[in-house]
Amino acid sequence: MTQFGIDRLLAEPELRRPLESKRVALLAHPASVTKDLTHSLDALVASGLNMSAVFGPQHGVRGDLQDNMMESPDFTDPIYGIPVFSLYGEVRRPSGQSMGTFDTILVDLQDLGCRIYTYVTTLLYVLEAAAEHGKSVWVVDRPNPAGRPVEGLTLRPGWESFVGAGPMPMRHGMTLGELGRWFIDHFRLDVDYRVIEMDGWTPDRGPGFGWPEDRVWINPSPNAANLNMARAYAGTVMLEGTTLSEGRGTTRALELFGAPDIEPRRVMAEMERLAPQWLAGCKLRDIAFQPTFHKHAGELNLGVFIHAEGPFYGHEAFRPWRLQALAFKAIRALYPDYDLWRDFPYEYVFDKLAIDVINGSPLLREWVDDPQAAPGDLDVVTVPDERAWEDEQQAHFLYR
Repeated sequence: MTQFGIDRLLAEPELRRPLESKRVALLAHPASVTKDLTHSLDALVASGLNMSAVFGPQHGVRGDLQDNMMESPDFTDPIYGIPVFSLYGEVRRPSGQSMGTFDTILVDLQDLGCRIYTYVTTLLYVLEAAAEHGKSVWVVDRPNPAGRPVEGLTLRPGWESFVGAGPMPMRHGMTLGELGRWFIDHFRLDVDYRVIEMDGWTPDRGPGFGWPEDRVWINPSPNAANLNMARAYAGTVMLEGTTLSEGRGTTRALELFGAPDIEPRRVMAEMERLAPQWLAGCKLRDIAFQPTFHKHAGELNLGVFIHAEGPFYGHEAFRPWRLQALAFKAIRALYPDYDLWRDFPYEYVFDKLAIDVINGSPLLREWVDDPQAAPGDLDVVTVPDERAWEDEQQAHFLYR
């Protein structure tokens, strides 16, 4: 049985002892719960700690806001009367005022194992603010539900953003506690940092491969509905930079893609023709859906559902980033003039295409749009990035 960091902190008084004389803040969201589904804030207050503030990441501490660039306000917690500061509102970095409300901040966020998931960047911003203000940061660690596999292009210099905290690939293969160690080393931060490690986390063991079978899944953000989404997300998140629907406005967002004007069986056949090896470890199924909001709302969409689950899932074989890139390539081949790339402000970046912000460079888009570029050409630039990251991350692993 796996114990998450919050469960160990609550169960082992010696772990809490350094906090007993401190003002303690909590960075949390709806998935910040204990084994018995008590919210971490309630459990920490009940443990006797002096909880002085709460911080919420994107989508809010209550997880009530659906889309990107929907900002959360600050408010006062109605039960405990302590301030709740939004790190996705007027500010995305903790302010001097909010940093004055605590001595130690506990970071208890469920990540999805993907660079673009903004909780990764929020952790970096908290570490940088803590270094500046002389505060302590403790990550009470949680699993990476996508497990250890690494995939995707490394973010290039100059492409840093709220969805690109640093030079890591799309699928980073680490827990937030481990990423904090990498951030401190990479950015040379002088900060008092501690990880309350999980006990019994085995990311290479099935059937969960990163997500313990004995733990309930709670959405860390409104459209992160299940483990299948978490596995597919390092690919399907790229749909946010396209005119294709990622399924927002349906009950299975970011597990599918489609549009009113594509033929999914032709797309799937072209994907199979171009790079059958990139379709391993999952099952694709053609579907029809009608989003109730967001892209193509109210229209009949035809598309493809990605099943990285059950008997179809191969943990080491599944490559969601390549699979989604291949879908773009197939659509470009079948419909050369398709208006694929969405031109709109993405996560507070106004002067670059969203698909490039998401990938941390234009390399993926240029590969899709080049009719002469083959799957092997994408591997030529991506595989060295992946191997370099696999080497670099080893020093920061807490779980073997």
